[in-house]
Amino acid sequence: MAQLFKHYINGRWETGVTIGVSENPSDLADVVGEFARADANQTEQALRAAADARGAWADSTPQRRFEVLDAIGSELIARKEELGKLLAREEGKTLPEAIAEATRAGMIFKFFAGEALRLRGDRLPSVRPGVDVEVTREPVGVVALIAPWNFPLAIPAWKIAPALAWGNSVVFKPAELVPACAFALAEIIARSGLPAGVFNLVMGSGRMVGQTLVDSPLVDAISFTGSVPVGEGILAAASARRAKVQLEMGGKNPLIVLADADMDQAVECAVQGAYFSTGQRCTASSRLIVEAPVHQAFVDRLRERVRKLKVDHALKRGTEIGPVVDARQLETVRGYIDIGRSEGAELLCGGELIERETRGHYLAPALFLAQPQHRIAREEIFGPVACVLRADDAEHALALANDTPFGLCAGVCTRSLKQASHFKRQLQAGMVMVNLPTAGVDPHVPFGGRKGSSYGPREQGAYAAEFYTTVKTAYTLA
Repeated sequence: MAQLFKHYINGRWETGVTIGVSENPSDLADVVGEFARADANQTEQALRAAADARGAWADSTPQRRFEVLDAIGSELIARKEELGKLLAREEGKTLPEAIAEATRAGMIFKFFAGEALRLRGDRLPSVRPGVDVEVTREPVGVVALIAPWNFPLAIPAWKIAPALAWGNSVVFKPAELVPACAFALAEIIARSGLPAGVFNLVMGSGRMVGQTLVDSPLVDAISFTGSVPVGEGILAAASARRAKVQLEMGGKNPLIVLADADMDQAVECAVQGAYFSTGQRCTASSRLIVEAPVHQAFVDRLRERVRKLKVDHALKRGTEIGPVVDARQLETVRGYIDIGRSEGAELLCGGELIERETRGHYLAPALFLAQPQHRIAREEIFGPVACVLRADDAEHALALANDTPFGLCAGVCTRSLKQASHFKRQLQAGMVMVNLPTAGVDPHVPFGGRKGSSYGPREQGAYAAEFYTTVKTAYTLA
């Protein structure tokens, strides 16, 4: 019988109202397990548990919070091989990438364990004699965390860890495509010594579980990573009742290749940024903007490199690109490939379905020559598809890079320190990489973008305190 992944509510493992199934996108005959699906009533039970537990955890010592988070991080790292295999099997990320993600999740918990001990305030003299002023940070309260499927350990980690580090209680809703990863993470958290109700896992649909979290007056703050339409709906609903909101909603990230770039390095930056993790990253560099003098040479080298990428089962040694996560996403990606061709973009290679030893959602990585107005050059595809745009010169490349409603991250490949400095200043993005892939950020620095990519305070690093805490100013007459 398939394993049943349960909810974790108020310190107990609970079955759901209905049952869903998680399958392996590399092998559709392989059922990863079944998972409990909650309704509104069960979600409200988790919210009430979190609300009841918030006071005791908020009043706990920084040392206790450090010990809890450090224990979670240590177990994640100790079990990185096992967890990586589960992640690769359920989400389709290659095994090396999946193990690295499990390790990163552990590092995030350990970083925020330290932050629990480092929360700072200010003591200031008042302008009035004999009065002292203290500025401190306190927990927001009950935090609803809604995570996507593409990083099923790392993204939940960078939401859950700071929430707990700074004394909040949590209700965590993972994406329905990755319940096994959410359950594995919840099991580790459940053994860490948290009081009942401080952490709760509730699985189910966005329409049912997600909407209940968004609408509940018990929720003080909502952190969401996912699509633009859903994020905008959350913002409208939550802000109407003055709940704090943090949104990460994707990107259409440019990688600029200037004429003086190291061509081999630029090609590798493009391949890793655009195609690794099957292109299913909000930081993927799906727009490759190349200065005219090296445009053809770059395209020729990139096309040959893309053609040689090994697409296969995520657990197979040597696989560089795993499957698309599920049939629905595969259909979306193929639809964009059709749109690109119909609008006149030139398909240089890839885009076709691939058969392997096991039946899965395999797609050959696609590379287009496109124009800035083409939809494949403007809309997030979230799959192994990239397009090359030709720029007349460096300033034209910069203009093309900024010509997008998104602003998560951007990259530039150049040997010029002057150009690197110029592009770091002028690119309209929350993160800029020079001679590096756009995908890949450290766990201790802020993550987030501008324009349509993000809303609210940054995630990760010490900057996460802006979302997970609230500032209090207190006056004392000496």
